[in-house]
Amino acid sequence: MVDVKRASKSGTLVDVIYRNATNGYTVGIFREGGAAFTGVGFFAQAEIGNSFDLVGEWKEHPLYGKQFSVSLYEMKIPDTQDGIELFLTSGAIKGVGPKTAKLIVDAFSDDALRVIADEPDKLMKINGIGAKKAAMIRESFEEHRDFAEITLFFRQYGISSSIAMRMYKIYGHDTIRAVKENPYQIIDDVHGMGFKSADRIALRMGIETNSLFRLKSGLSYILWQYAGDGSSFVPKKQLLENAVDLLDVCSDEIDEALLFMVLDGAVRVEELEGRHVVYLEHYHMAERSVCEDLLRLERASPPPLGANASDLLKRAEHEFGISLSESQRYAVAESLNCGVFVITGGPGTGKTTIIKAIIGILEAGGLNVGLAAPTGRAAKRMADATGHEAMTIHRLLEYYYSESDDVMRFRKNKENPLDYGAVVIDEASMLDISLMMCLLAAIRTDTRLLIVGDGDQLPSVGAGNVLRDMVDSELINSVRLTEIFRQAKESLIVVNAHRINRGEYPLTNTESGDFFLLRRGSETRVLETIDELCVRRLPDFYSDCDVFRDLQVITPTRKGVLGSINLNRRLQTLLNPRHGDKAEKSFGERLFREGDKVMQIKNNYHLEWRKGETSSRANDNASSKEVDDKRLADGEGVFNGDMGVIRKIDEKGGFITVVYDDCRFVEYPFSQIDDLELAYAVTVHKSQGNEFPLVLMPLSSFAPMLANRNLLYTAVTRGRRAVILVGMERHMQAMVDNNRAKERYSGLRQRLAAHLTRI
Repeated sequence: MVDVKRASKSGTLVDVIYRNATNGYTVGIFREGGAAFTGVGFFAQAEIGNSFDLVGEWKEHPLYGKQFSVSLYEMKIPDTQDGIELFLTSGAIKGVGPKTAKLIVDAFSDDALRVIADEPDKLMKINGIGAKKAAMIRESFEEHRDFAEITLFFRQYGISSSIAMRMYKIYGHDTIRAVKENPYQIIDDVHGMGFKSADRIALRMGIETNSLFRLKSGLSYILWQYAGDGSSFVPKKQLLENAVDLLDVCSDEIDEALLFMVLDGAVRVEELEGRHVVYLEHYHMAERSVCEDLLRLERASPPPLGANASDLLKRAEHEFGISLSESQRYAVAESLNCGVFVITGGPGTGKTTIIKAIIGILEAGGLNVGLAAPTGRAAKRMADATGHEAMTIHRLLEYYYSESDDVMRFRKNKENPLDYGAVVIDEASMLDISLMMCLLAAIRTDTRLLIVGDGDQLPSVGAGNVLRDMVDSELINSVRLTEIFRQAKESLIVVNAHRINRGEYPLTNTESGDFFLLRRGSETRVLETIDELCVRRLPDFYSDCDVFRDLQVITPTRKGVLGSINLNRRLQTLLNPRHGDKAEKSFGERLFREGDKVMQIKNNYHLEWRKGETSSRANDNASSKEVDDKRLADGEGVFNGDMGVIRKIDEKGGFITVVYDDCRFVEYPFSQIDDLELAYAVTVHKSQGNEFPLVLMPLSSFAPMLANRNLLYTAVTRGRRAVILVGMERHMQAMVDNNRAKERYSGLRQRLAAHLTRI
């Protein structure tokens, strides 16, 4: 039961029952006068002895009784003798323990804190306090007081204590001054601050709407939004129009601010195909670099193989027991003669067969071959299909953390290139312009580069349109495979993928098919059917499949009734229900439970993993050498799209253990749980690079930018054994009819094509 009436309380924290150091969630005992009460909430600082004015509401906890749930608070410096002694005893002030605290209060009574702040030399009258210790006490107290003032200052602008703490760690005593001087700087400096929050602070502080700081920050915000949607540039006219709407100033002032950004080197403006476009400097550099390196490789003459290519091809066919078609033979022959070559094609067109043949020929010809893909799961699929080791592109390039620059870098680069005679990259539709720049820089001119992918899938999450631009430029040698081979023709998944790509409606529910449409007329019925399929029908029908492991629900969107967020909540309850033996942990609106299926949603290059169940938190009874041995990581890096299962939630230790691929164990400190999401249902974008035995997808009247042919094609091609669509047939047909994918701006094709006209 909750008393909806908001209340105000004042109290001194006298005991901490529980505190999460990661997010500041605290359960504490507060004393107000002679009465004590339990308070719960998120506190940036929660040392015993701190005094607070609290705003919140009373709630009745089913186990722990009446609690005051704090929504707002203001920290106060204590002003009574008892309060000051309790505060100093808490450990909040460095160099002051219980004994020293009592001596200070006995000497200066309720004037103790003023003495510490204004006359610290007087502290040296106390036995055990010298000049150095007195200075340390004063500095620690000022830091504590400064933070209280900073928290109060930013609260009026709606900034949480946790964000204020991040600001304080960066700017220190100058936090308020620094933010007043340029509120927009915190966007770059403080994690979790965006333009709109900074703009709200700035305008309330009295920053002029046409301030150069504001205009430059707003333009940067728009450019980064487009980059987040996949564009490496924005047409200048469109950028100015968006900025006028966002900033509510005239376009001339914005144009002038843009000029200053050009002079600062933050952006680049150039003419591309008759229109002026604006790049963030990084993407301009990346696009030019990719173009130059592709030209370098395309114009190179690869060194000859150590044997006749035709003989090597025959040997490869015999060794792998395959017989290549005419189109496949052409693709293989061309790839051997080019410095860089692109092979594209849909499912069932023999891309994997060609890769195996080319690898066999290159190795027989005396070349060592490196295989890589953008994601861990795509690399694993590549390795399983070819029988050769494959790795992520990041691992291929030997990523590492540079402490001096506080960024991730690659050891393999132009000065230290890859030592391979040939490099093969699969799932290239996922390559963004930034990663492509780093990859190409590390490839020697005498190295053959083979790029393989399906250009009709969704493009990369990051900025750029690399695979499609390479093919469309007509400068880079490429072949598109279109022939579906006999075995693939037996799969309706393959047949329907190509039908969708041609704008034809899929064939469904045939007697011996693997492609099903379950017609349901409402989102409620779609949800109920998905529940039933996951719990009963699919496990019964595919008795040899582990539905928890082999079934993947894929949806176009994160939000809404049929979005991944809602579907994950339902499927977690059905497939991994709450149980007394299963630990669980809440993080905001997310709940994780032991046994949950989860996905890594961002690249974390230095997160360590270990093979087997050996924990880095070794047994306390083990020898130091044994502990050191156990803490040696087998590898580093967990990547966007990797899927695993929560093996353990350790509340006391403050970590969650996730196992990937049944063998890689990763311990996530609670501070890094933002890297994880439930993965019973994932968006189509997040499913790229993966394949699943069973794919289940809801259909509804999704937004046109999501309900398109490109997205349906990508979703369907994730399924290997069966694809089940649930919803109205007209929604499926509308997706096929909608061939208007969201436009992304990329200049790589134009840059490459410009060189074609000069040849």
